[in-house]
Amino acid sequence: MSVRKHASKHDRIADLPLVTESATVVETEALDRDRSAEVREAVDHWFAEAGLADRYDTVSDYDDWGALVRELREDGYHRFARRCSALRERYERPHPMLTRIEFEPKRRFEYLAGQYVGLRYRGNSRAYSLASSPTRDTVEICVRRVPGGDISPRLCADLSVGDKVTLRGPRGDLVLDDPSERDLVFLATGTGVAPFKGMIDYVFETGLDEVGGENRDVWLFLGAAWEDDLPYREAFREYADAHENFHFVPCLSRESYLSNWAGETDYVQHAFVKHVDEAAVTAPLGRELERWLDQSPVTSVDARIDPDSTEVYACGINAMVHSLVDAAESVGVPDRFIEAEGFG
Repeated sequence: MSVRKHASKHDRIADLPLVTESATVVETEALDRDRSAEVREAVDHWFAEAGLADRYDTVSDYDDWGALVRELREDGYHRFARRCSALRERYERPHPMLTRIEFEPKRRFEYLAGQYVGLRYRGNSRAYSLASSPTRDTVEICVRRVPGGDISPRLCADLSVGDKVTLRGPRGDLVLDDPSERDLVFLATGTGVAPFKGMIDYVFETGLDEVGGENRDVWLFLGAAWEDDLPYREAFREYADAHENFHFVPCLSRESYLSNWAGETDYVQHAFVKHVDEAAVTAPLGRELERWLDQSPVTSVDARIDPDSTEVYACGINAMVHSLVDAAESVGVPDRFIEAEGFG
């Protein structure tokens, strides 16, 4: 199936109908945290554990992390160099990088869970998926800071309660299918989960997780580098605690560098395949995906995904979304039950 490009929305913002000239910020919240102290402690711990503390200065003594990474590579410590390079990126990034923003529109407007609006602030416009359920009086977006961007740095760092923005829309085709007995699987990376947050809220608030007296399994596979890069992680964990039919599977590629992360570390599409019922897959997957189907999940979730009775929604960076869709199609999810949208 084709993947709709989220980026193209930005070019169409001016054509969207005006919702309100005055939506007021009622709450902002940084979803990530400053982990610079953790980073320094982690690197120093690695050196001490590997017996390298006497050979290298502590990371606190390096003004230029690039010099440390180069020195490690030259000395043949490539594993440490890769880790230090990843942690250097984490250490040097601005904070906050991930922000939740809630607005109260002057005039309430109707939208479908998963749709987006055009937001204008200080002369710049950008399309953002609504992370809120249509049942709410306020609307919400989730913003990841793009260094050098025209609007995201200001939204993450400068926007304050009481500030005004202009909203246009809503628009968008990444919305829930009509209720059915099919299970729901959401596959996302980073802020690609924003439209799914609104959908999941809506599903549970309106009882759509149950059809004909039977629960529908609702899955969310969400990928990021670090745990605090997972938008709405605590809300999703609360859903998992409260609803036995909601299964939250975070996939973190770098978190083990800073903590005792024991969850999934593979790509979202690979974690998804590991949770598919192997007996329900009838077509060959090819070498790339076959090995993931044979692996046991890291999670304690006992449920498994039947591709033939599932509808899949995928959203995130374009290249990753294509991989998510390929995985869903390969295990046998019918094309008409896959909705996908990419950005970036």
